[in-house]
Amino acid sequence: MRNVKWPKISLLAIPTLFLWLKTYIAYKTSFSIPIDNVTQEIILFINPLSFLLIVFGLSMFLKEKNQGRFIFITYSLLSVILYANVVYYREFHDFITLPLLFQTDNLGDLGGSIVTLIHPLDFLYFVDVVILALIMWYKPNFITRPFYSKRVRRAYFLVAFAIAFFNLGLAEAERPQLLTRTFDREILVKNIGTYNYHLYDIFLQSKTSAQRALADGSELADIENYVRANYKEPNPELFGAAKGKNVIVISMESTQSFVMGEKINGEEVTPFLNDFIKDSFYFENFYSQVGQGKTSDSEFLVDNSLYPLSRGAVFFTHSGNEYEAMPEILNENGYFTASLHANNSSFWNRDVMYQSLGYKRFYDVEDYEVPEDETTEWGLLDIPFFEQSIDHLKDMPQPFYAKFITLTNHYPFEIAEEYKWIDEYDSNSGTLNRYFPTVRYTDEAIKQFIEQLKAEGIYEDSIIIIYGDHYGISQNHNKAMSQLLGEEITPYVHTQLQRVPLIIHIPGMEGKTMETVGGQIDLKPTLLHLLGISTKGNIDFGSDLFALDRLDYALQRDGSFVTKDYLYAENVCYSKNTEEPVDISKCQPYIDMTAKELDYSDKIIYGDLLRFYGENASKEQTDKRSNEQ
Repeated sequence: MRNVKWPKISLLAIPTLFLWLKTYIAYKTSFSIPIDNVTQEIILFINPLSFLLIVFGLSMFLKEKNQGRFIFITYSLLSVILYANVVYYREFHDFITLPLLFQTDNLGDLGGSIVTLIHPLDFLYFVDVVILALIMWYKPNFITRPFYSKRVRRAYFLVAFAIAFFNLGLAEAERPQLLTRTFDREILVKNIGTYNYHLYDIFLQSKTSAQRALADGSELADIENYVRANYKEPNPELFGAAKGKNVIVISMESTQSFVMGEKINGEEVTPFLNDFIKDSFYFENFYSQVGQGKTSDSEFLVDNSLYPLSRGAVFFTHSGNEYEAMPEILNENGYFTASLHANNSSFWNRDVMYQSLGYKRFYDVEDYEVPEDETTEWGLLDIPFFEQSIDHLKDMPQPFYAKFITLTNHYPFEIAEEYKWIDEYDSNSGTLNRYFPTVRYTDEAIKQFIEQLKAEGIYEDSIIIIYGDHYGISQNHNKAMSQLLGEEITPYVHTQLQRVPLIIHIPGMEGKTMETVGGQIDLKPTLLHLLGISTKGNIDFGSDLFALDRLDYALQRDGSFVTKDYLYAENVCYSKNTEEPVDISKCQPYIDMTAKELDYSDKIIYGDLLRFYGENASKEQTDKRSNEQ
């Protein structure tokens, strides 16, 4: 054995091979990337290679003593990026974007959730890093660090770029217009790879950062024409039905519609809400439309009737924009506007964004007493939060617009035993099992809050709106959800699971269950019309949910959508009557409309186009002339 001569291996080949294989293994074990044919499997296998060849190939231009240092630091950094995507994907079934990485203000509040997402075997993602370090330290004889001539380097990079173009060509053949589908990160990772996706994300970020500087407002004309053409007149019987009333809006954290009327072990999950909807308008086909910004995106949708971005959270990336937000409109109509949320004011950048939206007051965690035995990692439990908020309501000038954001029903859905008023579910998903007791707790909190409103004489003079902000159970728990629902979680079912409760209670009006298809973007015009405030001329992509001739339609940030008769998801058009695929032509008009609305909304946000609209336009022009002088 002593005389065996091992083949020599270049140091450059070791990290390339290690990380290539590790990335592919991660694709197959940690990400749920659908593969439909052999070509897609080949693309998935080769897509990390060109990037790794190029990035590690840069060491060929360094002196020998610096090559190892560069390779190890780069390898470690890429391993961290891969693992960060693995952890993020476990909860959100999505990949990290550059804007999310800059949301460091949120990290302090995420501690417990992040710990929950880390698994005991995750150390295996870094075993190869240790092995590479040992190889570089001990320098075994079979590892060489050759000198690379210009000819060798040229040939090396020609091969690397050839592989890159081969990969892109295969991907484009399999998925035409691949790079225009930036809203579908899974498709991008599947075809160009995790690392190339992040490079492309950096390119997109630099491109969008330049859009505001280059915008001149000319794009608003087409958008105005589109909005004007799609405006729906309010229902005359309901326009002004709540004029002069206080407005109480409750955003229920992570609450999906499937919990409404659901029983676990014979116990109702939402007993109070099940009764409350009998005296309210209940929309059973109301959809969350959030992107990566989750709760902050739902706030953005409701306040602005604009869609969130496909990357990052608008609350972070464009908090300095000019908006035509509901709080600002209500301020102009004599309302006192406030948001109440017993968490840090900087979480989701609310302290900055709320100023842009026009809120007169933000009651954050500093406005509440927070005993240790009445908190979760996210802040004050919902029952004491509502109890203490009553005093804030009593101090507000009337009429007021008060938005409450609950906290208890938040991932990882953990709550003290004394507050578990129903048993956990029994499935293979601890997340789903714990979900029902925390939903039940929030239901009880709202019940007690409504009783307090009645006791204080606020209830009868207030319109109350309760809605779910986004999903609580991601696709990673499909097996358990399938057990609960008694059916397979197909793309059709998954899209339907994006339904969240919407309850609109108007004093003195009878309750009714509404089949109207709509989404969070529709709440702004709906509420303003109920208050007797016209939205004609506003840049709103939403439509009054009570309008007699409204189009039943709700789109998702990933390009899927639901109408009265059809549902479109993952490039398949389904009939809602049969839940079976139908000819794509049935969905094509809505596919085009979805693309147009998302594009127009993105242009408004990226270009800060509302600064050129109405009264803001004259101010912008005045500021521009002043700067020129």
